[in-house]
Amino acid sequence: MSPGNLALRFLLELAALAAFSVWGLRVGTTMGASFALAVFAPLAAGALWGLCVSPRARLSLPMPARLGVELGLFALAVLALLQAGAYGWAWTLAAAVALHQGWRALERPWRG
Repeated sequence: MSPGNLALRFLLELAALAAFSVWGLRVGTTMGASFALAVFAPLAAGALWGLCVSPRARLSLPMPARLGVELGLFALAVLALLQAGAYGWAWTLAAAVALHQGWRALERPWRG
């Protein structure tokens, strides 16, 4: 991946963690529940990312499965923002993920 796309990917990862935190703050029914969700939802997402998607992932998944986990986490982050009522941020995140994935696909060498 090019340095620019790697930088975009890093920003998207941070945005996804922030999205899970915002979701937790907005959906918790009490202050304690909101705080717990705002802390533990991004921790769970980050743990799954580190386990399956990161360059030093503990699980060596085949590329289609790895891409599925990655896109699934980004999709959940978009859905979390939608449920939290942050529609503009949700669509911005979705567009940025689409840009990243398109850029990534263009960078891959063609085999055939």
